[in-house]
Amino acid sequence: MNPSEEFVEHGMSQQNLKRTSCATVLTLAYQSLGIVYGDLSTSPLYVYKTTFSGKLKLKENDEEIFGVLSFIIWTFTITALFKYVFIVMSADDNGEGGTFALYSLLCRHARLSILPNQQATDEKLTAYTTQDSEDTWLSSHLKLFIEKHPRFQKGLLIFVLLGTCMTIGDGVITPAISVFSAVSGVQVKIKELHDNYVVIISCVILVVLFSIQHHGTHRVAFMFAPVVAAWLLCISGIGIYNIFHWNRQIYRALSPFYMLKFLKTTGLEGWMSLGGVVLSITGVEAMYAALGHFSALSIKVAFTCLVYPSLIFAYMGEAAFLSKHHHAIQGSFYKAIPETVFWPVFVVATFAAIVGSQAVISATFSIVSQCCALNCFPPVKIVHTSSRIYGQIYVPEVNWILMCLCLAVTIGLRDIDMMGHAYGLAITTVMFVTTCLMTLVMVIVWKQGIIKAIMFLVLFGSIELLYISASYCKIPEGGWIPLVLSFAFMSIMFTWNYGTMKKHEFDVENKVSMSKILSLGPCLGMVRVPGIGIIFSNLASGVPAIFGHFVTNLPAFHQVLVFVCVKSVQVPCVNDNERLVISRIGPKEYRMFCCIVRYGYKDLQQENYNFENKLVSAIIQFVEIEESDPAPTPEELCMDGGNFMEHLAVSPYTLNNSCYIEKSFPFSCVLRVKKNENDHLQESPYKDESMQILRAKESGVTYILGHSYAEAKKSSSILKKFAIDVVYAFLSKNCRDPDVYLNVAHTSLLEVGMVYHV
Repeated sequence: MNPSEEFVEHGMSQQNLKRTSCATVLTLAYQSLGIVYGDLSTSPLYVYKTTFSGKLKLKENDEEIFGVLSFIIWTFTITALFKYVFIVMSADDNGEGGTFALYSLLCRHARLSILPNQQATDEKLTAYTTQDSEDTWLSSHLKLFIEKHPRFQKGLLIFVLLGTCMTIGDGVITPAISVFSAVSGVQVKIKELHDNYVVIISCVILVVLFSIQHHGTHRVAFMFAPVVAAWLLCISGIGIYNIFHWNRQIYRALSPFYMLKFLKTTGLEGWMSLGGVVLSITGVEAMYAALGHFSALSIKVAFTCLVYPSLIFAYMGEAAFLSKHHHAIQGSFYKAIPETVFWPVFVVATFAAIVGSQAVISATFSIVSQCCALNCFPPVKIVHTSSRIYGQIYVPEVNWILMCLCLAVTIGLRDIDMMGHAYGLAITTVMFVTTCLMTLVMVIVWKQGIIKAIMFLVLFGSIELLYISASYCKIPEGGWIPLVLSFAFMSIMFTWNYGTMKKHEFDVENKVSMSKILSLGPCLGMVRVPGIGIIFSNLASGVPAIFGHFVTNLPAFHQVLVFVCVKSVQVPCVNDNERLVISRIGPKEYRMFCCIVRYGYKDLQQENYNFENKLVSAIIQFVEIEESDPAPTPEELCMDGGNFMEHLAVSPYTLNNSCYIEKSFPFSCVLRVKKNENDHLQESPYKDESMQILRAKESGVTYILGHSYAEAKKSSSILKKFAIDVVYAFLSKNCRDPDVYLNVAHTSLLEVGMVYHV
């Protein structure tokens, strides 16, 4: 396997290479064409048609054409090239990009945590890096303001969710408009073809596209880059031909003077037409979000050397054609193609539209997975479609929902212009969210001065607000679609996040005192039965209320108890050797342990290994190391299951670097410990506690999962009752529990129900 293939399969974020060879960069740049630029490169199919869809008409002096082209060129240059390529792509979170990457950076540097169970030990993760430079006056005051105002934190979360939901809406609109625009080109040659047939063909392609998602894209991904590369070369070549053939003076549109002249002469209609101009930069967010799959340098090389000049030539060539064919504005892209190459270009355009749609669909799957990790979306089934390629996932429920919505948009609208209006509003909102988050990153993370931050916000924010205002004028003409979609997804996300946080608050307030439970043992007739009990808990420390509810109704629990907490941390990925953290609850004679399973927001919470054996092995290693490094006395620890993390809390994977277990028979295990590289391996039998754990393992393992049902208080408002008793209850019943992604056998599962009021 060559280096470039290895980087793509494991993700550049996993390697985080500082130096790469020129050949590797060029190879990655070529491969990024298919995954990153499919959406951006198909924009010429519908930009001019959507821009001139209103009352804006072409005049003999071509001022409108030159003005629109000038807007396209400068918008593409300022936003795509200067903002994203030169600035935003430098703000990566351990190599990852996107809205959540920016928000994760802010969470770590400004204590903006929205995740429960965050602990000081999480900051020791390899990926948990922060800037070492001292805070400036502005950054320190801004951090203090954020920490003191929880409402600002919640407002920022809602703002991030807005951008996220608009991106999901983009995943609905992009396949519809891309495929429909490509297929409609056939009407240029077959004029008698009815619009209904174009809709049917588009729907068939969309159904096939969504139906093959479960196979993953890795089997056809090798075709993506050649398709997009061929497409870019085609449209750039045709653009150059049209420039020389129809109007060589089109280069004058490079002057920003034509933008001012355009707005002055066209007035309100010209301003409203900017909602179509913004479609020229659709896909820039996908370029930033795909940063984890490639190096920033390779994406920049591909954009500046091929994508940028190709699209500029394509827009200029189409404008040159329109300057001589004012009547051809409907379907101008296909009409500008020379007769001899029309059908080959049509075929390439259709494949390019499919590739662009595939990239957005895959990005939507990734976003939903990240939302699940951040407690902003109910846990859903996530399938890893490739064991080799990093980040290739499939979410069945989301896939079919997207397909239904795409078909509804295609059949319901049947109009590229209305789809374009919806598309423009979604993408401009996401870009404005990125600009605001990036401004905070510049101040809090990069420690830049207020002048640079304000300049960035004013320059790019004003441009995006201009396009947002133009797009909002198109709400009655299709712009309402992303608003409705984002409102629906935001309602689900916020309700789930609210219910989850309330559930965690209930668990924290009702933690159980182990000493109290054990003291009541004789009264309840409590006994310890052979075996290991693994109790899933929402708490990273302490004993959950569900356990107290369990033992008071069934006064018996296992010889060895392990409280397992599956939690997410605010980093993209957690290394395998830092996944588990083991600690002890109470004195040794209790034989109770706490295991924290940590995931990053881009990790898949789905393990293929035997979690049970891995957990027991980790606990035994913990016990053995504990014997050689005595823990504090019980009086020095919080014995009632309080908030403590024992100083011996260690990762079993880290331990495996210095010791390993040989198992020839369940009760004749030997731990070989190597103090350093020069020492010889020493054999020592397991300690008594380790042997007891092994015997308990042989007796059987039982998983205890708590089902907490939320109910709104009687004094709650009607809206809160609907959100908790209807929406959150429905989502809770249909989401995935931890036992699913940890591969727990149903025969070993015991569920305990409990009701709490919020």
